[in-house]
Amino acid sequence: QPQLEESGGRLVQAGGSLKLSCVLSKQIFSSYALAWFRRAQGKEREFIAAVNRNGDSTHYADSVKGRFTISRDNAVSTVYLQMNNLQPEDTAVYYCAARVWGTPTTQIAPYDYWGQGTQVTVSS
Repeated sequence: QPQLEESGGRLVQAGGSLKLSCVLSKQIFSSYALAWFRRAQGKEREFIAAVNRNGDSTHYADSVKGRFTISRDNAVSTVYLQMNNLQPEDTAVYYCAARVWGTPTTQIAPYDYWGQGTQVTVSS
């Protein structure tokens, strides 16, 4: 059973930056398309960003395009989410997700494995 573990979430002021990390253990990392989702209090989980298995194709939600960057390092089995110019509406629990042998998608259902999430809080 693969395990995903997110880290890097914390309280930050509006306009600040954070970099989230997610490590996928016990698996062949390059077999997985990876994504970040988030869930704000009282709202549905929403897609943020995804990257393909090679790391050469990415996709972003319109709400974060130009501010967030997803990347992966297959050598250390880690996917990152660099978040710049954070705003209070970015406050949420952020989850990484992995899809084995699949292509990245904005939909929740195709992802096979999920982390427990890391809290990001942006103060105004």
